[in-house]
Amino acid sequence: MPPGATRAAACTLLVMARTGALRRVGAASLLCALCGALALAAPCAAAQPIDMAAPYEYLGWGEPQAPASVMAVSGVHDLTLAFMLSHGSCNPEWDGQRPLLGGSDQAAIEEIRAAGGEVVVSFGGWSGKKLGSTCKSASALAGAYEKVIGAYSLHAIDIDIEHGEFTKAATRRRVIEALAIVQAANPGLEMSVTFGTAEAGPEPDGVSLIDDAAAIGFQPTVWTIMPFDFGRPLTDMGHASIRALEGLEQDLVSAYHVSEGFAYEHAGISSMDGDTDEASETVTVANFETMLGFAQLHHLARFTFWAVNRDRQCSGGENTGEDCSGIAQAPYAFTDVIAAYHG
Repeated sequence: MPPGATRAAACTLLVMARTGALRRVGAASLLCALCGALALAAPCAAAQPIDMAAPYEYLGWGEPQAPASVMAVSGVHDLTLAFMLSHGSCNPEWDGQRPLLGGSDQAAIEEIRAAGGEVVVSFGGWSGKKLGSTCKSASALAGAYEKVIGAYSLHAIDIDIEHGEFTKAATRRRVIEALAIVQAANPGLEMSVTFGTAEAGPEPDGVSLIDDAAAIGFQPTVWTIMPFDFGRPLTDMGHASIRALEGLEQDLVSAYHVSEGFAYEHAGISSMDGDTDEASETVTVANFETMLGFAQLHHLARFTFWAVNRDRQCSGGENTGEDCSGIAQAPYAFTDVIAAYHG
């Protein structure tokens, strides 16, 4: 094979690794080393983790945009699709009511992959029946997670642990124990554990979640906080979010006995665009840019937001909570900030 063809083949394999056609574990770094050894004129760059900059899109809510159009217009490569819930007893379905396979959600995943991207499937959220509650053992819950991972050959999942899953100690432990089982069976799988926070950092339930994980030696790829809905008027949500992230970093240092740098590299932010659930709280594009600078400085493992559905200015009759941000903005202004994050 001519040298040029060899180099092209190597880089083609790297693209396959990025889009999920090859297993991620070690594939990108190995192939980029090959590209370097072959002295490529245009060097290959290792693909960043899927979960790092994959904003949420909720396909069962409002009038969601076509995922491929989001990717084409904004430049994000990956999306986090929400939510996987329980249908009946310990049975995962989209929103607990749309089939795991064969429906519009599978079509969306295929659309994203055909456009060169990848997906993170998010389990949980605020509403609906949670798998962590309906699956009555860690092994059963791990089996439910594995069913979804296997159905889509996933390389990344997000556990958005809220409401009863988060506030009940036994359920929190079950989620953590199940994730440890899944991690042992899928060592290359990216895992984000996402939960709410106070302005100073995780509240007692969040600290307990981290401590439970550390106690059994479980470290997800990233602990992600949702720094909004703080409950008091704030005029600078960018720096408020950073203060919450600094609190998370200290909790990780304490629980895992690691350096501050290591803790930041396993921490993440999932913000909200525009008006939040608090009437006195608004997250602006400038706030996102502040968070982006902090994420770049400390090499956070994740920077994302809820949700692409809302990343547009409201027009007559639109629901601010579902379909638009409630503020004056250009389309995909927040997604564009996320797309600029590369770790």
